[in-house]
Amino acid sequence: MTASAENIEEEVGRVVEDAKELQDMVANHISKTSSEEQFLRQRALSLDSSIHRLRSLLDSLLSHKLLDLKLADKLDEDLQKARCIMVDGDIASLLPSNVQGRFLRMFLGPINVRASRKDVQLKVKEEYNSYRDRTALLFLLFPSMLLILRSWVWAGCLPAFPVQLYQAWLLFLYTGLALRENILRVNGSDIRPWWIYHHYCAMIMALVSLTWEIKGPTDCAQKQRGVQLFLQWAMMQGVAMLLQNRYQRQRLYTRIALGKAKRMDVVWGETAGVDGQLWLLCPILFILQGFEAYVGLLLLRTAFVGVVSEWQVIFCGFLLVVMAVGNFVNTVQTLMAKSRFKAKMRRTKSKQELD
Repeated sequence: MTASAENIEEEVGRVVEDAKELQDMVANHISKTSSEEQFLRQRALSLDSSIHRLRSLLDSLLSHKLLDLKLADKLDEDLQKARCIMVDGDIASLLPSNVQGRFLRMFLGPINVRASRKDVQLKVKEEYNSYRDRTALLFLLFPSMLLILRSWVWAGCLPAFPVQLYQAWLLFLYTGLALRENILRVNGSDIRPWWIYHHYCAMIMALVSLTWEIKGPTDCAQKQRGVQLFLQWAMMQGVAMLLQNRYQRQRLYTRIALGKAKRMDVVWGETAGVDGQLWLLCPILFILQGFEAYVGLLLLRTAFVGVVSEWQVIFCGFLLVVMAVGNFVNTVQTLMAKSRFKAKMRRTKSKQELD
């Protein structure tokens, strides 16, 4: 019994010493790793600064016609390759990230959502893409089901609970999209700020609409005209999202392979489309934006003429108009940027052929 007690006492003592020794080794390893990481971070920042400096110098030489155009194109392509290596590889974790906004801090607190490994960042992007795919189908099926039941079962008058359930789902949907997009921006994605602001507006509208009492008197059809049009707009939005997810993502993969886009870039709005896709998507986008503004103006009209005078109607109508105008301006700006880029490429090609 005494021998057994002595043995276990010795083993416990060894375990304690091993724990202390391992703690010292891990602490030294962390200190060494931190020192090496700081050195690599300084090199990454220096290299990033050099790339920006050389690009500015290249533009200056071209503007003063002090550099051959073919050589300038080759140098610009090389700088683009170097930049892609930095932002698409593990070096990206050493570069400064986008500032984590108040929205993330409000929901998640002061935690860092920047992934240190590229494979983790890409998993976040793929999860976002999967979420958008599921969203597009539900965006199409949910309002379709409500409109069908309205005509076949509910005699043209939507009950309050299904519509409120749909608005609750929209609140969950837009909150999830806004959270994912903010995290993607922190991890180096190119999502335009407007689309995130658009989802903030949609979240507020869904929250306010939950407090909007849908009544069913004799003039139910007139009072619910805005709800009916909004459901029809949501169906069109689902079709547009399916087209964007299918066609533009394929184009984005091609741009990534050519080094013209980052692996963390995502498809949204009218981005990453080619001419054939834009001819299909742009009319749909402009129709959606016009229809969205029409629904908003209809809600405002029903409020001001006294049909439905609740404050929720005025608020939701105003938000719909603001979102439609913002979407239209953003779409036009993107198309103009694409047009300027293509014109520049054509001028460059013409000069090369003349030389």
